Amino acid sequence: MAEKIQLEVVTPERRVLDETVEMVTVPGLNGELGILPGHTPLISGLKTGVLTYVEAGKSSTLHVSGGFVEVRDDRVSVLAEVAERPEEIDAATARTARDKFEKQLGSWSGSEEDLELARTELARAEVRLQLATSK
Repeated sequence: MAEKIQLEVVTPERRVLDETVEMVTVPGLNGELGILPGHTPLISGLKTGVLTYVEAGKSSTLHVSGGFVEVRDDRVSVLAEVAERPEEIDAATARTARDKFEKQLGSWSGSEEDLELARTELARAEVRLQLATSK
């Protein structure tokens, strides 16, 4: 069994991360998925949340939202709509976005489809703000 796993995180715009790590935790659609070397192959959708990875005993995080994660042969491939490092996130911008979507949802009068999009944007803003303020 391998002692490490290869973690790759990509978005449509760029490769965010490509590192050999000890452990990965991703926000799967049905809850957090902890992935260690030798993990059973799987494919899962991603929900908005925090991806955590450990290398040399140090934990690091990314904001991820939308997309999929695939685990196969000690390789974790995350194909996300959004993936950002905490240092790339501006706390003031995230706070403004969160406040905007909270206000929008407080007086909702649109379609169910638009409501779901607004909820997703609110969740993204909340995770971004969480990571930005924990830097």
